[in-house]
Amino acid sequence: MNMPECSPSARPHRPLRLTTTALALAACSAVLSTTVATAAPAGPADGTNWAETAYRGGVDVVAGTDENPETIDGVVFEDKNRNSVQDTNEQGLTGVAVTNGRDVVTTDAQGRYELPAYDNMTVSVTQPRGYQVPVDEDNVAQFFYHHLPQGSPELRFGGIAPTGPLPDEVNFPLAKSSETSSPEQHCLIGADVQTYNQKEVEYARNGVFTDLAERTDYAGCGALFVGDVVGDDLSLFPQTRELTGMLNGPARFLPGNHDLDFDSPEREHNFDTFRSQLGPDYYSYDAGKAHVVALNTIEYPTVVPPRKSSYTYGLGEQQLEWLRNDIAQVPDNQLIVLASHSPLLEFYYSNSHRTKQLQEIYAILEGREVIAVSGHTHMSENLREGDLMAGWKDLVGDEGLPFTHLTVGAVSGHWYSGRVLEEGYPTSIQRDGTPPGVLTLDIKNTEVTERYTVTGGDESEQMALGVNSPTYRDWYAENAGKPRGTAPALEDPLVVSREDLAATTWLTTNFWMGSTGSTVRVAIDGAEPVEAVRTQQLQGETVNVGAEWSDPVAIQEQFVNGGGLADRTMHLWRLELPADLPAGEHTAEVTATDVHGRNYIDTLTFTVTE
Repeated sequence: MNMPECSPSARPHRPLRLTTTALALAACSAVLSTTVATAAPAGPADGTNWAETAYRGGVDVVAGTDENPETIDGVVFEDKNRNSVQDTNEQGLTGVAVTNGRDVVTTDAQGRYELPAYDNMTVSVTQPRGYQVPVDEDNVAQFFYHHLPQGSPELRFGGIAPTGPLPDEVNFPLAKSSETSSPEQHCLIGADVQTYNQKEVEYARNGVFTDLAERTDYAGCGALFVGDVVGDDLSLFPQTRELTGMLNGPARFLPGNHDLDFDSPEREHNFDTFRSQLGPDYYSYDAGKAHVVALNTIEYPTVVPPRKSSYTYGLGEQQLEWLRNDIAQVPDNQLIVLASHSPLLEFYYSNSHRTKQLQEIYAILEGREVIAVSGHTHMSENLREGDLMAGWKDLVGDEGLPFTHLTVGAVSGHWYSGRVLEEGYPTSIQRDGTPPGVLTLDIKNTEVTERYTVTGGDESEQMALGVNSPTYRDWYAENAGKPRGTAPALEDPLVVSREDLAATTWLTTNFWMGSTGSTVRVAIDGAEPVEAVRTQQLQGETVNVGAEWSDPVAIQEQFVNGGGLADRTMHLWRLELPADLPAGEHTAEVTATDVHGRNYIDTLTFTVTE
């Protein structure tokens, strides 16, 4: 196989600018990538077009005075003609869960439900398998009714308009769906779109949302954006929301710490504008044999006004009660996908960031098949059952995590920083060296395989290969204190001197979705492969930080062009290069195998000098 020529025009069209080829192009060093992996799932087998067949509609709120103002009632029904109103030939659906945000009931044989009513509640239906809730013109799922008779207090961004007295009924239409009936689901998880201005809305449009517009594999489970939809300016909700009109499936949202009404006088109204624009701040839905639980884990103290940095991770008593009631309705043989903005636990901030009711959450889910997904930190973490860091021992004991915890790389990457590419979005390399992108949970029955897709790339791009030498570490030390984006480029990053080899040089592999159970093997110049060593074993140790634990490929991009600071990561492997490598060009073939047995192969060419 021929190596690519050392010119931009000769490179394959892959907008991702994290490859060693791009960083070392001036030195005429090349990277050849050939990946062996499971291909991304195709679209619906029947070839249907989402834009033409999507179920458009809304919740049927029947005006009038409810006979009992202390209860809210209505019907869940099959909307055969898709007009959002129950017609005489449309039957109610039995056994469907409906909630007021605290209590959870299931519909009777006629599809009817009744719940206690209170001010400032959200009544919502849990989409059952085999059905889909309607979506609006922006593909945002419509499955809820907010009840706030007097409306929100005066808020800069509007909040919820007065709803008036309790309506006579709130009825939830559903349409039959072969997509949600299938035991094979592809649940798209997007974290931290986090647009601070219209320019960043366009970055999101040109990057991740353009990618998603070309995919057709998530029509059933849809796309869940797990918080920080915008960056404090809630007037951008409509512009960012409009991007989901590009999707080929339903969109749902969770709030993050940047989606708050900071002028709210009371905690209960902190997310009113989010709720008005995007939907409930916690809820659940089914697709296939997966039950997705979407939690609001951001709490602000009762400080008026709340300070932006004063949030904590927690559910509050009402949401915790709802979680207990929601899970109690779910059969034991269903998979639970637990989604939140902030992670339940994490590697990067293992000593400080944790959810207050974590042990209660674990107790509620005990004995269940669970996978947790979150965002917030602008990096990627794949923490498996049994993983342990020193900062978690007081919460999980020596047994480690009870189930997989995934932190999703951000749509915005490192807050839209770095070089802006000709495709119209920035490199924005994150704090662990992961490029921006989205995660997909490929689910078959209750088996889950996670899949990360980098912005502008595909599933074949799963790692970055580099060289961590004394020369690199000296350059790192000289520039670590400078504002990122101002350092001079490191000369010849893939040229290693004999002196560097004698003083320890590693070939590094940042395997972005790598985890406990993954392996990385390196074959130099066609020799037998040698297993690389993971820099974090997740066996109860502390986090390793600094130049020798960093990803040199990401750091070279970040120091020179801006981005995060990839000085620690839980998914870096390294192999010490032999001190007796002869002078000349060498080729290292790297095979990274994930916990699911999928192989990815990249090739790095480097040069040894006397």
